[in-house]
Amino acid sequence: MFLLLAAVTVHAQVQPTTALLGSWTGKLNVGAVSLTLVLNFEQKDGYVVVTLDSPDQGAKGIGAYKDYLSDDSVAIHIDAIVMNYCAKLKDDKLVGTFTQHGQSFPLVLEKGKLEVRRPQEPKAPFPYKTEEVTFRNERDGATLVGTLTYPLGYDPKQAKKTPVVLLVSGSGQQNRDEELMQHKPFLLIADFFARYGIATLRYDDRATGASVGGEVKNATTEDFMRDAAAGIDYLRRLKKFGRVGVLGHSEGAVIAFMLGAKKKVDFLVSLAGPGVKGDIVLVAQSNRILELAGQPANMTVELFRQQEVVKQSPWMQWFCDYDPSADISKTRCPVLALNGDRDCQVIASQNLSAIERLLPKNPLNQCKEYPALNHLFQHSTTGLPTEYSSIEETLSPDVLRDMAQWIRRITEH
Repeated sequence: MFLLLAAVTVHAQVQPTTALLGSWTGKLNVGAVSLTLVLNFEQKDGYVVVTLDSPDQGAKGIGAYKDYLSDDSVAIHIDAIVMNYCAKLKDDKLVGTFTQHGQSFPLVLEKGKLEVRRPQEPKAPFPYKTEEVTFRNERDGATLVGTLTYPLGYDPKQAKKTPVVLLVSGSGQQNRDEELMQHKPFLLIADFFARYGIATLRYDDRATGASVGGEVKNATTEDFMRDAAAGIDYLRRLKKFGRVGVLGHSEGAVIAFMLGAKKKVDFLVSLAGPGVKGDIVLVAQSNRILELAGQPANMTVELFRQQEVVKQSPWMQWFCDYDPSADISKTRCPVLALNGDRDCQVIASQNLSAIERLLPKNPLNQCKEYPALNHLFQHSTTGLPTEYSSIEETLSPDVLRDMAQWIRRITEH
């Protein structure tokens, strides 16, 4: 009874409004890592809703419990991430302390929303035709919806000369633009390719955006491969294009090689594709990120596989067990494999070299490593995922040009 009354007393102190309404932004410095955090105060139905955004981690609208709120002070906690934040208004800034898992760090927030600039993002109206289309993976009960982009000046009479590329996103459910950290790389690729005479089909992943159906919780890369295979089959049935290829990023590149091994595609582009067994890729990723963050890089395959997040995830278990070497070795169509030397998620020295070694000999194959590019093929400082959001560049122009030129060259043979 005492605890209940105490809780009621705390709520009674919280005002139904506050002068702090709006968004407050600042940088949380944790060792070598700096994270942008945004605290939002929104008036809603007679009370104030407080949420937290972490744009550098792709997190938005995390609900916070108000311990105290006034016109110049705030105290919140979020049980899901075991954190709290207490601050007081000083010189028009919220000056306070961020605590998580028993560790405390100063955090100063200033009024205003985070300004995000994406100068490469294509803007309508476009000088080429786009069409919303639907295709279906019958086995998994997934209906996929996406955007078919015709190249500039597309002529149905010259259809056999026009290559088309299916774009397959990386891990996690993403929309047709592969939107991540407010970047839209697939939209940019589709636009660039259209101006280079190349058609594309990009689609919302199953149960995401306009796409419906299909198991997600227990799905693995193999399930998602069948979605992509349905997209390839759809493009062939259209008979509107010539050679049909696939471009996959990260996990999407795994799917691309699976399709290549099955002889489903005429050419293949791998962006940051794994070339070694999944658990080796993920352990190397963990150690590189720990190292860059100034922490001991002591993760092993055994320790990694003992983590609950691995044991409880069918996707993770499948990926850890999957060795792409057999599929890469069976891929006889032309392959363009690209990686950035600052990619700390799929490390180039480990994976790109393996792909190059495993690929069957083909004079049209090309493997290339780019200096200073990260996992998203942005020019970066460290390559850490926490940089993705703050970098204005969505995708290196050199990579865009190299992909388009290679596709045009190999499809003209």
